[in-house]
Amino acid sequence: METTDLLLAIFHHILVFSLAAIIAAEIVLIRSELSPRIIGRLAGIDRAYGMVAMLVILVGIGRVFYGLKGWEFYVYNWAFWAKMAAFVAVALLSILPTMRFISWRKRVSADAGFVVPADEFAPVRTCLRAQMVIFMLIPIFAAIMVRNY
Repeated sequence: METTDLLLAIFHHILVFSLAAIIAAEIVLIRSELSPRIIGRLAGIDRAYGMVAMLVILVGIGRVFYGLKGWEFYVYNWAFWAKMAAFVAVALLSILPTMRFISWRKRVSADAGFVVPADEFAPVRTCLRAQMVIFMLIPIFAAIMVRNY
């Protein structure tokens, strides 16, 4: 059981750090002038974001049910639920960028001269920045959680 707990913790941490890196990559790539190549790259990175997020959830569920602390530790811990709420908020904020990246990629495929309209660009940048800010709460709540505050 200790080895299972250790492996789940390792994978969970690697995945969470990967998710932070993916959000950071999207923030870096989103700029006022997006070339068709950058739009394609954003769409690809966003696909990876979705896959990594799903793996975070699956491994996290594994930690709850197969980890050393047992599910009771998590269910009755307010910091766990705060961490989950932050994760859900980040997920909800990712919907608009994902929809826009898909839309922009389709438009670029239809028209190589497509330019992202400013009214579509600004909200995506705002959502990505908000995701990163809220995402930073997750390790804070995790640290509180493991210390039983």
